[in-house]
Order: sequence, then C-alpha cells, then structure tokens
Amino acid sequence: MTRACAKLGVRLMFAKPYAPEGTGKIERFNQNIDRFLDEYQVDPSPKSLDNMNRLFWVWLEECYQNKEHSAINGLTPVQAYNLDSTPIKRIAPEIIADAFLHAEERKVDKSGCISFNGDKYEVGVTFVGCTVDVVYDPSDTFEVTIEYPGAKPFKAKKLTIGERVGAKPVVPEHLTILKPIESRLLNGAQRKNELRKDKERSTAISFRSITAGGGDDV
Repeated sequence: MTRACAKLGVRLMFAKPYAPEGTGKIERFNQNIDRFLDEYQVDPSPKSLDNMNRLFWVWLEECYQNKEHSAINGLTPVQAYNLDSTPIKRIAPEIIADAFLHAEERKVDKSGCISFNGDKYEVGVTFVGCTVDVVYDPSDTFEVTIEYPGAKPFKAKKLTIGERVGAKPVVPEHLTILKPIESRLLNGAQRKNELRKDKERSTAISFRSITAGGGDDV
C-alpha cells in the first residue's frame, strides 16, 4: 500500500484505533453497501455476478451519489464533486499498472543473490547485505524488478545453475578481503620477547664483578 500510494502521489493516512470520528465517512459508506446486500438477497432477479454489479451501480447512483447528505450541507456527492475546482490528475496506464504490482523485501546474501518463492535471483555483489524491494507480477515471476534507494530499478531473472558458469564477477573494493603484508601477532610476540630479555638482563647478578671486588673469600 505504501509503495502504491507513493507511485500515485497519494497521501497515505491511518486512523487511530477506536476513533470512529476519523473513519465516519468510510463507516457510513460501508453501511450503505450492507443495506444493498440485504436488499439483493430478497431481490427475485437471477443471481449472477453481472446482475449483481448492475444492481449495485443502480443502488450506488440513486441511494448514495445522487442523494442529499447532511454532512455536506444538503448537497449530493455528485454536486459536491462538481463544485470542486481542483483539476483531475491524469495518470498514465503504465504508471498505474506498476503501482499495483506486488512488492516484498528480501536481503541479499553473500553471493549477491536473493531467495524468492523458492528460487534464486542474482542481484549483484554490489548489494550484498542490503535489503531490496522485489517488485513482481504474481502471474509471472521468471523476471522481477529490483528497487533500492539511490539505485535505478533493474530486472533480475530466475537463476539457472548448470554445468557451465560465467566469469566470476568483480567484487567491490569495500567487500574485498585484503591479504596481510605482515603478522601483527608475530611482531607483537617479538617486541614482548625483547622487553622480557631486557628486563632479565637488567636484574641479573654478575658474579664476575663480585669476584673482582670481594677478595679471596668469594
């Protein structure tokens, strides 16, 4: 819903729980639909989807859209709509179709792939560790669209693993494991060893110096 509203330029608002004053118009409209369903149950005409849709539009036009409402100063919804000077916003069909596609979040694994509907899709090592949006048509998931903030949307196809594989992709520099050029552990051990030996030399007793100054008793 959030994605669809953002694509269509619609402000998404949520009503607070247990606050009917924020959903009064919706509740009133739902009551009108409930009354239609009650009337439809006793209507003797053939019960079919086409007939139900036809009767619903008749009910909607006569019992709601062209009926005076006290909440809008005794005007009908059609009259109130026609009095609004805001121009109608036209949206291209392809934008509408894209807005109502399904979307789910997936985290890109260390190989640059995502798991979706039991299959693997290659997204790219650039997105390793990132959470991307998978936009898809439920009727055809062979190819999906990947969306990520700051990146241009792109297509990802279902990954087919065979006997032959392509060239290994270049790993971004920030994900590359650098080879060590020296051993910090060994260098630390050497420094510690030198300090220990210096300390031992400074506290050692020299028997030669004692002999030189102690006479024949030493």
